[in-house]
Order: sequence, then C-alpha cells, then structure tokens
Amino acid sequence: MQVFHIRYRNSQGALMRILNAASRRGLDIPSVHAEAAGEDHAVTLQLEVSQKQIGQLCREWYGIVDVIDVRSTATLHSQADRESWGPHPPVSANASEPSARAALA
Repeated sequence: MQVFHIRYRNSQGALMRILNAASRRGLDIPSVHAEAAGEDHAVTLQLEVSQKQIGQLCREWYGIVDVIDVRSTATLHSQADRESWGPHPPVSANASEPSARAALA
C-alpha cells in the first residue's frame, strides 16, 4: 500500500484530474482526504500500486499544471490491521509517579 501526498492550486477541475490519473489505471482508491493547506490545497490518496505505477503516477501528476508537489510513502500496516488496534490509552501527564510508570510498563 502506498500513500501519496499531493499539493495543488485549487483551480477548476484540478482535483478531478489528480483522481482521474488513478482511476484511468483501474486502481482502487480506498482512502482520499482533501483539505485546504494554506493558500494551496492538499490531497492524500492511499493506493495499492507497483513500483512502475508509482513512477507513472508521479510523472502524470507533475504534468498537471496546478500540481505543486507530489510525495509518496509506503504504509506499514493494512487498513484491517489499523481497525483492529482500537483507540490508544492516554499517556499520563506525570510519568514520574510509580503508578504511572507501572501502567506504562
């Protein structure tokens, strides 16, 4: 699983051109998150792709006039693994107390 972080100018159709690059290849897009990022906008896509497809997608995205930056990272765990983790307990503000250290051990 690969996560792509793309910054772009929010002009008409920019986000659709970004998403179409993946959909034209028949790739499933299990996760999409778009938001304003300062003066620009950012979209995060999670895709199951090969190394060759990573290069193709990045070249195509950089070819879009409104795209400013493209970065990708590999995910360490699948979506099913993350769902089974559940919420994390809060860390004690005062970890110097013996009971807090014992709880964290």
